[in-house]
Amino acid sequence: MSLDAAQLELVTNFRERMEGEFRADDRFASIARLDRPDGSTLASRFEVAPQIWLELAIRPFVPQVRVGIVTDDRWKSEDLEQAIEDSGDEMDEFVEFGLDSVGLRWPAPPVEHYRDQGKYYYFATPLEIASLSELASPELTAKVRKTLDGYYEAFRGAIERLKAPA
Repeated sequence: MSLDAAQLELVTNFRERMEGEFRADDRFASIARLDRPDGSTLASRFEVAPQIWLELAIRPFVPQVRVGIVTDDRWKSEDLEQAIEDSGDEMDEFVEFGLDSVGLRWPAPPVEHYRDQGKYYYFATPLEIASLSELASPELTAKVRKTLDGYYEAFRGAIERLKAPA
């Protein structure tokens, strides 16, 4: 399965718009793309600490946009898990508070916690879309931006601890 030219343009424009919005953001040390060769997941990663990224992924064949925090370090993943445990909240409540802090009201957002490809540890929220044409929507762009900001706020304490020199 592959994208046609119009779908590819929607995906490309959305990614460039989102990456452009965050390029000058000093919370991020770098922005990188990590796309699966089969095109099933097209990810933009925003480095918030060594080996920790906020990720915006487009899953064009679902279709879905997914926002979350990811690491390839098991111990850092456990630090992120500990931040949730220390809050006393369930995962969805923990992320909901981060979203609320940036003005996105989303009661009990879905939060998936999983390991991908045997090396990445995720906390992620899927944003289901009816079709890729929604990627051109200012409303979706705003929701994705706030979701990314909300994940940063939810995990800010852990991010700052993991950024600090040992």
